[in-house]
Amino acid sequence: MRAAQITRLDGPSAVQLVEIDEPAGSAGVVIDVHAAGVAFPDALLTRGLYQYKPELPFTPGAEVAGVVRSAPAGAHVAAGDRVLGLTMLSGGMAEVVVLPPDRVFALPDSVSFESGAGILFNDMTVHFALRTRGRLAAGETVLVHGAAGGIGTSALRLAPALGAARTIAVVSTEEKAEIARAAGASDVVLADGFRDAVKELTAGRGVDIVVDPVGGDRFTDSLRSLAVGGRLLVIGFTGGDIPTVKVNRLLLNNVDVVGAGWGAWTFTHPGFLAEQWAELQPLLAEGAIAAPAPEVYPLERAGDAIAALENRSAKGKVVLRLR
Repeated sequence: MRAAQITRLDGPSAVQLVEIDEPAGSAGVVIDVHAAGVAFPDALLTRGLYQYKPELPFTPGAEVAGVVRSAPAGAHVAAGDRVLGLTMLSGGMAEVVVLPPDRVFALPDSVSFESGAGILFNDMTVHFALRTRGRLAAGETVLVHGAAGGIGTSALRLAPALGAARTIAVVSTEEKAEIARAAGASDVVLADGFRDAVKELTAGRGVDIVVDPVGGDRFTDSLRSLAVGGRLLVIGFTGGDIPTVKVNRLLLNNVDVVGAGWGAWTFTHPGFLAEQWAELQPLLAEGAIAAPAPEVYPLERAGDAIAALENRSAKGKVVLRLR
């Protein structure tokens, strides 16, 4: 089968298209992959900067969409079913994957394979961040950094369906502002001076939740943008720098800085993925949450797709087409 492989830790340019053996599938769900999602950890993996460090060479990719070729007896899916699946960290950018049944989910008929491949990793991360860690309540306002990226557009799509009354998107350029608006943002502000813009938009009150996959030097102003009792959700550091917190700032308005490590949570909470999908799938099937409109690359350009995340030129979710 064809697969994208990281053969050396020189960055996205080192990703190669190779022919490798199909994985053995006697104990899992065998999926013929039609599309595979690309996420920021893939960029870190190409440089050996992620906490998970697989042995070279390896195939990146955490999420797939495709058709079941075969499944174990008693599994909730069967041959011919359209499905989504999570590898969690690697192996997805290949024509065939084998997954445990608890990481395979039925793909709604209304959702394409390309859109489907862009759902699980980001939407489940955001669902966990807003619902489980952020305690999002009906009527609250959510500020979203990196709002034109995969996590950002996911947050803009999901927050209203989970109860938010308003979403404020933070972007770096006017071009990215259009992407955020298309994803459903109530308001869009530029990163330069966002704190003052948010203060004006909220009449000085601030926001209830900040979704932050960026980190870096905007972190302090994010804290200052919180309303009394607000929560800043730490999801990642695509800006490159990991910020520090002067904890006296947390006392001033009784605000929280909350870690939202979805992957780590799933490993210690069996059944959590199924719980999440049981809530998300009906919302997608009914149109309460729009499926993502990803930027699609062919498998041959996997390195370019990963580079788009590393250099922050990606517009929304990035997906590879394999079939």
